[in-house]
Amino acid sequence: MALARRRPAASLIALLSIAALFTAASATGKTGQMAVFWGRNKDEGSLREACDAGTYTIVLISFLDVFGKGYYHLDISGHDVSAMNADIKHCQSKNILVFLSIGGFGSGYSVPTPKSAAAVADYLWDAYMLGSNPAVPRPFGDAFVDGIDFFLDSGSSHSYSSGEFYDELARKLYAHNKDYRGRTPVQFTLTPRCAYPPPDRRVQKVLSTGLVGRIFVRFYDDGDCAAFWQREWERWTAGHPEAQIYVGLPASEQKVGYVHPKNLFYGVIPVVQKASNYGGIMIWERFEDKRTNYSGYAITLA
Repeated sequence: MALARRRPAASLIALLSIAALFTAASATGKTGQMAVFWGRNKDEGSLREACDAGTYTIVLISFLDVFGKGYYHLDISGHDVSAMNADIKHCQSKNILVFLSIGGFGSGYSVPTPKSAAAVADYLWDAYMLGSNPAVPRPFGDAFVDGIDFFLDSGSSHSYSSGEFYDELARKLYAHNKDYRGRTPVQFTLTPRCAYPPPDRRVQKVLSTGLVGRIFVRFYDDGDCAAFWQREWERWTAGHPEAQIYVGLPASEQKVGYVHPKNLFYGVIPVVQKASNYGGIMIWERFEDKRTNYSGYAITLA
């Protein structure tokens, strides 16, 4: 990512001088919204602790990494699942949205048929939302998540190229809104790689539903995209005016795409906050953020 790589001092000074001209405009675009992925490392602390950090407005529990063929598996890196009921309720009492992120970096998820899409939708509703099917275990007890995040990163080449039936999954789950009885309806987010238009047909299909309210674009772990981050940002914001677009950044200095706080202030924020549908900042992920306190600085700009 051009904005993330360590530049020679002279070019960095030039960048900061030019970007400073736009700083005043960025202030009007602040939303104060910051999302974080939680569940990738047991040493990151509890969900409650994350919500008490004072920097996050959205927490994404990651990941439900197996689904679609009758099997389901939740991987939250050894955290105590029995504590999740109280922790989720605690977060929501602080007006922090809690999403369940499905997918991840493994290959254990797939929705190859309309029938499997409907089955996964029903499972998500009954296991993690307001469903009441007694035959479906509820890992978080009577606590329910506010929505589902689609993190479709791996899988077979067939699922990548065909897109499978992720659009049907989203529509079937959204149809359960009729059962919400006045509560906030199902919300959807998407966490794609930064290239636009997205080459992954699964991502395309989820977007085609028009049901995604927030898109957390990952501007990290992708050297090719990193060099043209501003172009990709403008394509995402122009391509999906119906959604709030978040700039996704890593908290770890070791990640490709890491943005030094000074560069975030001078080089990134003035650009992204020009978009009328700028949503905020997404941080990957809680363990590294706890170590670096990246969000502690970023929230002042978000």
